Amino acid sequence: MNFLTVQRILGLLLMIFSVTMLPPVGVALYYGDGHWQPFLDSFVGMLAVGALIWWPARKAVRELRVRDGFLVVSMFWIVLGLAGAVPLLISDRPDLTLTDAVFEAVSGFTTTGATVLVGLEELPISILYFRQQIQWLGGIGIVVLAVALLPMLGVGGMQLLKAESPRPAKDVRLTPRITETAKALWVIYVMLTALCAACYWMAGMTPFDAIAHSFSTVSTGGHSTHDKSLGYFDNAAVEIVASIFMFLGAVNFALHFFVLRYRRPSDYLRDPEFRAFLTLVACLSLLTFGMLIAGNVFSTEMAARNAVFVAISAQTGTGFFTADYSVWPGAIPVILLLATFISGSAGSTSGGMKVIRWLLIWKQGQREVQRLIHPSAEIPVRIGSKPVDWRIIDSVWGFFAAYMILFALLMVLMMIAGADHVTAFSAIAACINNYGVGLGEVSSNFTAISEPGKWLCVIAMLLGRLEIFPLLVIATPSFWRR
Repeated sequence: MNFLTVQRILGLLLMIFSVTMLPPVGVALYYGDGHWQPFLDSFVGMLAVGALIWWPARKAVRELRVRDGFLVVSMFWIVLGLAGAVPLLISDRPDLTLTDAVFEAVSGFTTTGATVLVGLEELPISILYFRQQIQWLGGIGIVVLAVALLPMLGVGGMQLLKAESPRPAKDVRLTPRITETAKALWVIYVMLTALCAACYWMAGMTPFDAIAHSFSTVSTGGHSTHDKSLGYFDNAAVEIVASIFMFLGAVNFALHFFVLRYRRPSDYLRDPEFRAFLTLVACLSLLTFGMLIAGNVFSTEMAARNAVFVAISAQTGTGFFTADYSVWPGAIPVILLLATFISGSAGSTSGGMKVIRWLLIWKQGQREVQRLIHPSAEIPVRIGSKPVDWRIIDSVWGFFAAYMILFALLMVLMMIAGADHVTAFSAIAACINNYGVGLGEVSSNFTAISEPGKWLCVIAMLLGRLEIFPLLVIATPSFWRR
């Protein structure tokens, strides 16, 4: 283990992250909310701490191994949550405890969108901006930004991207050079964000709200500048824009890259995961619409509008809402919450287990049925026309088992911490799937959760964002053996 190299990288990353405290300072000065001091103090403090970590190891320039990459990514996401909590903790508006500040920051960076804040309209505009910004940074992964910058500082980045990439198979490169890959991802991400902000503005949002919500839409984060989320605007055009860009944010960014590079939109429909994702969204929308009509909750037009919006919000793991869906009749609330376990595509900003893994599990189940009928037949599992390596299938089953075991364990611990069954189930589901909206006491926010329960939610959010294994890997004794 190259501990000095890891220390050097963590110091560099923290110094890079400190720069993100400056835009909120600019927002505070521009809007005159008088709340620039916490962000300036945070910038100075993080820069100093990062420099102190980096300085003793500044000459430790060695190539990273995969093991080092897992440690850097896991440690940095933990440090990121703690560092992001600093301006929220030292600010007098909102007045948060350490637990609440860390919860809010981790929720932002993991694009979960769960919150302990109420009365958002009364908060300083710089705080509102900061909450949206950390979701945007977390969406594509601040580590990917570091991958683009670290080679200029003398550190290779392939190992970091392998540990960060939320894909079943992590050896696919968009470009021959890792720095070009990271830059390509960021270009696409920034383009989508800018286009989303422009569409929101044309739909009737103020420039600030348009930019702020574009950050949390493309990142599928779900934070809003209003307690009523997008329901505050009561605007069909805003909901259409949100639906489109939530969907695009939940599509594999590698697919976006190839479509843009070769100018072949038809490549979307050639991709099996995209087709499965589109089918899931359509089925969930139709099912929700049918149950709303059967329950006489809305008129036909409003039922269609609400069904499509909430289905996309749930399936992409964004967590925007226009109405309190937890009080809708029948099984709608549970179905929407269960959809977050699937969520969007691999290589996207969504949480959950990802469509491709569920597609592989479904095809594996089909193969086992066929093998019962034809025991001697060699039946490969295929995605599209390509057979899938058995090692990938094994890793998917391992991931699925670890995910469900950890979910059950955290849910039981949440009940021990004082939550009722519905709240415990939905709170952990919302956090580990990076969705942010639950049922019971967490249908609108997480203020009612006890302090131990909030720390369990923080763990669940980090596990979901890093897709379980990076944190599990560093927790195993064999990881630390030479």
